[in-house]
Amino acid sequence: MATLIRTLADHSDDVNCCAFSSSCLATCSLDKTVRVYSLNDFSELPYSPLKRHTYAVHCCCFSPCGRALASCSTDGTTVVWDARDGRVLAVLEQPGGSPVRVCRFSPESTYLVSGAADGSVALWNARSLKLYRSGNVKDGSLVACAFSPNGNFFVTGSSCGDLTVWDDKMRCLYNEKAHDLGVTCCDISSQPIPDGEHGFRHFQMASCGQDNQIKLWLIFSEDSLGVELKYKCTLNGHSAPVLACAFSWDGQMLVSGSVDKCVIIYEMSTGSTLHTLSQHTRYVTTCVFAPHSPLLATGSMDKTVNIWQVDLAQPCAGNTVEKESAEVAVEDWSEDDVSAWLCAQDLGDFVGLFKNNNIDGKELLNLTRESLTNELKIESLGLRRKVLQKIEDLRMKTLSGAVAVPDEFLCPITRELMKDPVIAAGKFFDGYSYEREAMENWLSNKRRSSPMTNLPLPSPLLTPNRTLKMAISRWLETQQK
Repeated sequence: MATLIRTLADHSDDVNCCAFSSSCLATCSLDKTVRVYSLNDFSELPYSPLKRHTYAVHCCCFSPCGRALASCSTDGTTVVWDARDGRVLAVLEQPGGSPVRVCRFSPESTYLVSGAADGSVALWNARSLKLYRSGNVKDGSLVACAFSPNGNFFVTGSSCGDLTVWDDKMRCLYNEKAHDLGVTCCDISSQPIPDGEHGFRHFQMASCGQDNQIKLWLIFSEDSLGVELKYKCTLNGHSAPVLACAFSWDGQMLVSGSVDKCVIIYEMSTGSTLHTLSQHTRYVTTCVFAPHSPLLATGSMDKTVNIWQVDLAQPCAGNTVEKESAEVAVEDWSEDDVSAWLCAQDLGDFVGLFKNNNIDGKELLNLTRESLTNELKIESLGLRRKVLQKIEDLRMKTLSGAVAVPDEFLCPITRELMKDPVIAAGKFFDGYSYEREAMENWLSNKRRSSPMTNLPLPSPLLTPNRTLKMAISRWLETQQK
C-alpha cells in the first residue's frame, strides 16, 4: 500500500529534484532555491531555503554520511553546503561554465561528479573540493549520473541517448546507445548481485528516457575484464516520456515519474506494477526512496513535493491510488467535459453553441478556422481566433502527453513545445532557440545573459527561427494524421 502522508508546497516554481539523507529531505526548483526539511515532522529547517544560485537549480544530493549537500544550476556551478547549518563550503565552477544538470556523490564520499549541458563531466575531490579530473561525452548534454555501490565506476546518461561507464580516472570503459530520443535519468541498485560461478559482481541498473521506456540492465564488473553493460528487459508502464527513476534502498522496488503525471512503483522480482500514483497535476520530474525507510518523495512541475509511505509487506500488483476524478484523454471527453473546458477557458458563452452541434472531445480537436466560421457560425474574427488558439493549445498539450516530442522542439526555459521559436540575436548568440514569450520574460527581468550558457547577450533583439517553426508545424501535422 502507498499512502500520501504529506504535501510540501513551498517552492514557487517547478520542482526539479528531491534527495534524502538519513534525517533530512532536500528539494530544489526553478525558483533558484534549495529547501531542506526534517524527516521527523517534515518541518523546514531554520537555515532553509538556501539561496546561493542565481538561476534554476536542477539537481541536489546528499553525501553518504549526510553532512554535505550538493546542488547544481543553470548558473554553471555546483554548490556544496554544510547540511547541518546551511553554510556554503565551496562553489565549484564547471569547466567551460555550462549549465550543470546533474551532480552525485560517490558511495564513500571520495568524489563528487557534476555533468553539464555541453557534455562536460567533472570529477571533484569531495574532501578538498578541488577538480580532480574532467572529460566529455561524445554528443549531447549530460543529464543523468549514478555510481556503482562499490564506487569503482559511475554511469552517465546523455540527451543523445547514450549510457557511458567511467572509472575513477575518467576513462571511458563502455558506451551503449540506450534510448533513441535521449536518456533522462539512471540509477544503480545499492545491492550488488554476486555470481558464484564466474566470480563477477553484477549490478542492476535502470535507465529511462524520452521514448516512454524504462530499461533494466545488468552491469558486469570484474577487475581483469573491465565493465560490460547488458540489456535485461523493458518496463512499459508509462504513456509519455519518463523523467525519473530510482531503486529502493533494498533493491526490491523501482519507482518512476513521467510526463503522463503518474508515478509507478514496480516490484523488481517480477517486474509487475505495485502502485500507480496520480496525485500530481503536471509532469513528475523526480522521485526517490529514503535510505532504510519506507518513505518515498515525488516532485513535479506543479510546484509540490508529495511524501508517501510505501509498504512492501502486503504487495498488491495493479493497486492504484487515483485522483477523485481520474484524468480522461481529450479524445474521450463527453459534451459535458467540453462544456466544463469552455468555462475554464473563459469561453462559457459558447457552451450552448457547442452542445447544439454535439461537440465532444474528438470533434473539438478536429475544429478548424473553416468549421468555426461555416458550421458553428462564429462571425467575430477576434472570437474565432481566441477559440482556435485555445484549441491549438489543447492539441499541443495532448500531443506532448501522448508522444515523445523531439527535444529540439522544446523551449529550454519552459520545456514545452514551442509555438514561436526565436534566437537571441547578436554576434555571440548562444545557439539555442526559445519560446518568444519565455525569452521576453527572461529579458524583461533585466537579464542580459543566455539562460543556457550564462554568457552575455550583447542585444535584447530576438530573431524568429522560421526553419524550426516550419519543422515543428510539419511534425504536428504528422501527429494529427
